[in-house]
Amino acid sequence: MAGTLYVVATPIGNLEDITLRAIRILKEVDGIAAEDTRHTAQLLRHLQIHKPLLSLHEHNENERAQQLAEKLEQGENWAFVSDAGTPGICDPGARLVQALHQKQICCVPVPGPSALATAISVAGITSSHFHFEGFLPVKGAERRERLQILAQIGEPIILYEAPHRLQKTLDELYTIFADAPIVVARELTKVYEQICTTTLGQAKEQFPTPKGEFVLLIEPLMEKRAVDKEQAALYLKALMEQGISHKQAAAQTAKQFGMRKNEAYALALKEEE
Repeated sequence: MAGTLYVVATPIGNLEDITLRAIRILKEVDGIAAEDTRHTAQLLRHLQIHKPLLSLHEHNENERAQQLAEKLEQGENWAFVSDAGTPGICDPGARLVQALHQKQICCVPVPGPSALATAISVAGITSSHFHFEGFLPVKGAERRERLQILAQIGEPIILYEAPHRLQKTLDELYTIFADAPIVVARELTKVYEQICTTTLGQAKEQFPTPKGEFVLLIEPLMEKRAVDKEQAALYLKALMEQGISHKQAAAQTAKQFGMRKNEAYALALKEEE
């Protein structure tokens, strides 16, 4: 009879956030597959748990999935943990679980911390719908394409971001959402946790030398308002500098600022002069 893979959520910062069930499972399994065995070893030492560790990360997930499948088919029980939070959410794990499903091997979730849920709980978002984007592509056409798609979504958007890219991302988000409200959550559950409710226009100045991991929650401005043509022109210019066509930039600006499309297109032509 095949064993079971337990997909175990671990703390995103504060080690007290691990569940009693997660501790019990980690003590009972035959081994633990981990995104970074060195990182997980520190957690296990804290919990006084001693188990065989197997590295499983984005670069070896397919290979390790086959190795784990063999162990599970022999009746062993294993756990899988990422560096922090719930595996499979912007972390390795999805391909592993998919491979085990194909072999009819049982995968059991052991829920717990998630940066996504943690940030939402203190963001004050009243909408029951939101778009979780995770990490944006780092650069190039793929990144521009994703940003254009985000511009069309009329509900709160949630991003993960690394400190060295935060300023660039805030700049690009401002070109899409103008001065929309944003909640910036930094180092969640850790010693220097910071949750800042602000606007995209102010956020960059509030984090001049960003450190730690960030969750960004943006609420697009949907209400109609008086058109600030100077601000609209800056917004449109930034879009065009990203390689977006006159027509697309004008349409996006019109939607963002409540302008007529022909008025926004006239601005685009003027910016090109």
